[in-house]
Amino acid sequence: MPRPIEALIHTAALSHNLGRARELAGGARVWAVVKANAYGHGIERCFEAQRLVADGFACIDLNEAERVRALGWRGPVLLLEGVFEPRDLELCSRLHLWHAIHCEEQLEWLAAHKVLWPQRVFLKLNSGMNRLGFKPLAFRAAWQRLASLPQVEDVVLMTHFSDADALRLGQDGIAAQLAAFEAATADLPGERSLANSAATLRHAQRPLSEGQGEGMTVAADWVRPGVMGYGGVPDYPEHDAAHWGLQPAMSLRAKVLSVQEVQPGESVGYGSVFVAERPMRVGNVACGYADGYPRHAPTGTPVLVDGQRSRTLGRVSMDMLAVDLTELPQAGFGSEVTLWGRSGANDALLDIDEVARHAGTIGYELMCALAPRVPVRVEPS
Repeated sequence: MPRPIEALIHTAALSHNLGRARELAGGARVWAVVKANAYGHGIERCFEAQRLVADGFACIDLNEAERVRALGWRGPVLLLEGVFEPRDLELCSRLHLWHAIHCEEQLEWLAAHKVLWPQRVFLKLNSGMNRLGFKPLAFRAAWQRLASLPQVEDVVLMTHFSDADALRLGQDGIAAQLAAFEAATADLPGERSLANSAATLRHAQRPLSEGQGEGMTVAADWVRPGVMGYGGVPDYPEHDAAHWGLQPAMSLRAKVLSVQEVQPGESVGYGSVFVAERPMRVGNVACGYADGYPRHAPTGTPVLVDGQRSRTLGRVSMDMLAVDLTELPQAGFGSEVTLWGRSGANDALLDIDEVARHAGTIGYELMCALAPRVPVRVEPS
């Protein structure tokens, strides 16, 4: 028998969440962002549900792009970070990929490349995040160079917001970067792509200034909903998934392997970091950090046991973690423990973002950290 742990991928949620992005974005087109193996969910597992709603698939590298094409997708595929060496452009031509240009090196590689046909590129502005992109003073020169190249069919204008998920210093999180984008791109032709998950949720219908196209909003022509497509919320705990109308696309469930009766003064797990103050029933669960559960999750991190809320106890080990069964007399050996997502017992929901917050991280990391040894089952729509 296999070890009693599995992750479930809820394909109906994938379609639903991209549909929410489309609703919020108005008339903008929607990328299904499948970088990091579809945020740990698996590109191949997610494809059929996402293709029903998406206008294109956005990837990080050529391997991901090849996998999307191998699944039969003939629409737009975008490399969000562009190419990493000149010969990558050959595969961009062969697979009909769109790709970002964020630095002079990529621009020069494209200028020297003999393309089979002109390519669509996404010219990235560094509007203040200081990660990728041309600074505002260099942006127009880069656009002019690209627009003059026979290798280029079209130039889309793109930036990325660093603080769209929260109010900061009394401002709305995107004001400074949005102003920088509007100034750098004013009156330039071409489509625009600004909104990540947070901006799609919080700012999609905010108008852009004149010079960006009549009636254009922050949703612009393309939105790039990443984590929200998988049911994660970038502005948790200010808002949760239910507030934004999102559904979890992954549930991680395991079972209780043993039950221990623990007396006052006795400890649980490595390092004896939890010591009982009263008689307790402790369940040991077939999930640990080798499965992708965060080792640094402290005592009190929420779980669902047979659909009822409880908490972890002590230190997470490689293959097991302990949960409190003291107030759950019906629970015992074989009980289902939902680490995040929906319980199979009663459909109760434990937000992945709530678990992540207890562990001092974000839901993105938990999704992406799901270990290869965990069996994955796709729940059909």
